[in-house]
Amino acid sequence: MKIIATNKSASFEYFIEEKYEAGIVLEGNEIKSIRQGNVNMNDSFCFIRGNTVSVKNMHVALYEKSDSFSTKDTRRDRKLLLHKSEIAKIAGKINRQGYTLVPLKMYFKDSLVKMEIALCRGKHTFDKKETIAQRDIKRSLDREIKNAGF
Repeated sequence: MKIIATNKSASFEYFIEEKYEAGIVLEGNEIKSIRQGNVNMNDSFCFIRGNTVSVKNMHVALYEKSDSFSTKDTRRDRKLLLHKSEIAKIAGKINRQGYTLVPLKMYFKDSLVKMEIALCRGKHTFDKKETIAQRDIKRSLDREIKNAGF
């Protein structure tokens, strides 16, 4: 499994509750650009419309060797492939309990591009400050262990 892109701000902005693996519908030039690593998942989110899940605001750069007729929108909505039961479960939690569906990372599984999405709850500012404090403590402990020579 080779990771292509990650959404680093997702773990800082949200409490991650449940993770799902979804396929993604791409075009030929997009997959070539993704293989080169030209994808940005910051500020992207997922939404459910009807019985389909889509990812919005994910930037896939244009493939530089493609023809000039394939200049499409680089931030277009891309459909995610999930089972109907998973979509129904996710939709119920989003509508009733105030969860958000956020893409976490994109990776290759064999020759297919998969996306890991998660049901998340939003963090408050005091939760974010606590996360920063815990990260600083962990970093300083790691630094002390390294300097002590263990």
